[in-house]
Amino acid sequence: MNDNRRNFLKIGSLAGLGIASGSVLAACQTKTENNTIVAATSASSGQQNGSQIFNMSGYKAPKLDKVRIGFVGLGMRGPHAVKRMSYIEGVEIKALCDIRPKQLDKVLESIKGTSHKPDLYSDGPDAWKKMFDRDDIDLLYIATPWDLHTPMAVYGMEAGKHVAVEVPAAKTVEECWQLVETSERTKKHCMMLENCCYDFFELLTLNMARQGYFGEIIHGEGAYIHDLVDLNFEKENGYESMWRLKENIGRDGNLYATHGLGPICQIMNVNRGDQMDYLTSLSSNDFSMHQRAVELAKEDSFYQDYTGADFRGNMNTTMVKTKNGRSIMIQHDVSSPRPYSRIHLVSGTEAMARKWPSPQRIAKGHSWLKEDEMNAVEEKYTPEIIKKVGALAKQVGGHGGMDFIMDWRLIDCLRNGLALDQDVYDAALWSAFSPLSEQSVANRAQSIDVPDFTRGAWKSNAPVDISLQGAGNTNVLL
Repeated sequence: MNDNRRNFLKIGSLAGLGIASGSVLAACQTKTENNTIVAATSASSGQQNGSQIFNMSGYKAPKLDKVRIGFVGLGMRGPHAVKRMSYIEGVEIKALCDIRPKQLDKVLESIKGTSHKPDLYSDGPDAWKKMFDRDDIDLLYIATPWDLHTPMAVYGMEAGKHVAVEVPAAKTVEECWQLVETSERTKKHCMMLENCCYDFFELLTLNMARQGYFGEIIHGEGAYIHDLVDLNFEKENGYESMWRLKENIGRDGNLYATHGLGPICQIMNVNRGDQMDYLTSLSSNDFSMHQRAVELAKEDSFYQDYTGADFRGNMNTTMVKTKNGRSIMIQHDVSSPRPYSRIHLVSGTEAMARKWPSPQRIAKGHSWLKEDEMNAVEEKYTPEIIKKVGALAKQVGGHGGMDFIMDWRLIDCLRNGLALDQDVYDAALWSAFSPLSEQSVANRAQSIDVPDFTRGAWKSNAPVDISLQGAGNTNVLL
């Protein structure tokens, strides 16, 4: 499949002329009983007619009675993940890795008194490879800076491990294809840790969509609107080596799309009955970050290097048209003084829902449901997973509990040999949204065709099943 990927990238380089087309990857394909895709593609794709690709959508890996985990990256997100996993039955935390020994000590202290006695890795920038090469680890949990996500995930799958990688899973379309091809070849799961798919209202609306409450889905909206200027410019207690600030330099687009995009894609069955066709993206100018750099440089010469930086625009808006004619709007703004929002709007032929601004609401016809009507809807459509671990998740925490629901679900699926809610095609497609938006912004908001990482299998892939699927037997140790 390397030729397949490279041909798309070559054609993608012509995006400014409006020639880019994911159609070079289009295939007439069928899914066989052993989960392979039989592909008959055009000669321009570089793929031989009749070749077979293992389809990871719906793939059920062999059961793991005990899930042995190694964690790498113990900065902003990793330590909390270690703590959450320590509460889940059937988990053994085998190893922790970070380039900073002090971070390892802090995390080790946080699980003191539990049964977990992980080995520690911090001897140099390649220490993670030693951990990944162990033969007594089943799952690698990657919470490092973005640049390392794909290299580590690919290395981990090649080493025979399932991987769970923080968002975004990749930064380039090339990296997205690397994830897909490696997961298919190794038959190892590559799940992007999109926690917002497991928030309470998002799961409620997903189940409502599955039960037909909204009718035919027409339109969806999501966002990541979160003022991070202070944190991104924090040199002492912020992101290591200012890496998050540096991601906002020289890249103009929707750099952090998956929180808003993931839940909408699941509701629309993207990769499983529908597929993105093309997108168009536009950014405002930067009105905040350059000014902040200049102000800080007046007091601290450390920031002088950032005064000439090419910061991305404050607000990015990206629109998508799907193969089945639906529309999606995703926004990104982490540098304006606005209240936090992921929007999460679902609009159908019979009803709609919106989460922000709070309170979350559902409308039938032209009117919002009254409180008693909302309560009745929630009682009827709250999914099994929330009934099983929702209250416990709120006790454990992690963005109100959604992080714990995500971790618990991952472990329960691995222990019971169930398909994951998010597969490598989701990781690739949702991550590719960012570099594709950058292409569009750079070309005056011209439309960019979106590659089909499933190679046509979206037409027959089954929608995400958010029921407990006869399992849900993993206990929480509280």
